[in-house]
Amino acid sequence: METRTVMARASEAAVDIVRGIGPDEFGGSTPCPEMKVGALVNHLIFFTGLRGQAAGLKQSPQARPDEVAEGHVFTAEPDWVEVYAARSAATAAVWSDPQAWVGETALTGSGRMPAHFIGGIVLGEWLLHGWDLAVATGQKLNVDEELAAALYEDIAGKAEMARQYRVFGPEASVPTTAPLFDRALGLAGRAPSWKRRA
Repeated sequence: METRTVMARASEAAVDIVRGIGPDEFGGSTPCPEMKVGALVNHLIFFTGLRGQAAGLKQSPQARPDEVAEGHVFTAEPDWVEVYAARSAATAAVWSDPQAWVGETALTGSGRMPAHFIGGIVLGEWLLHGWDLAVATGQKLNVDEELAAALYEDIAGKAEMARQYRVFGPEASVPTTAPLFDRALGLAGRAPSWKRRA
């Protein structure tokens, strides 16, 4: 299975969760201790609605007319959910093209990396942060077996490095008999049993 074939479904799964989040939930806690729901939504939009698309096109983010600084509050803009849905779908379309996975590209200002590595990050943004937002707002992320397999394969190959750079927290203990998506969450430092605080 090529990861590019699941990118559209990953985008749709994350967008479905974002559609279910109301402004009254923006202050809620998430599995990312440093981010409340509102901040995590804005993070997701930034990396899968803008930066992810630019990376797939091998563009410098600064060259895009719609480039904004990280930390921009997209949720304060009119029709932000529908704008994000369109941007996320456009990002998925770019990463569904085999050419997006060839060569090197950049997602941040920290330098260029293999495009397949960056594509995996974009997939993880949709599915890991999609799950973070789902459990933080009482929803369920729609992840089929192919999505789970693509995510697990990607995370298994980079989890150790991600922990060294503190992108992921310590691995969460998940039984080897657990569903593959739960095991991917564990590798990414997330306890599948996480519950939002009342």
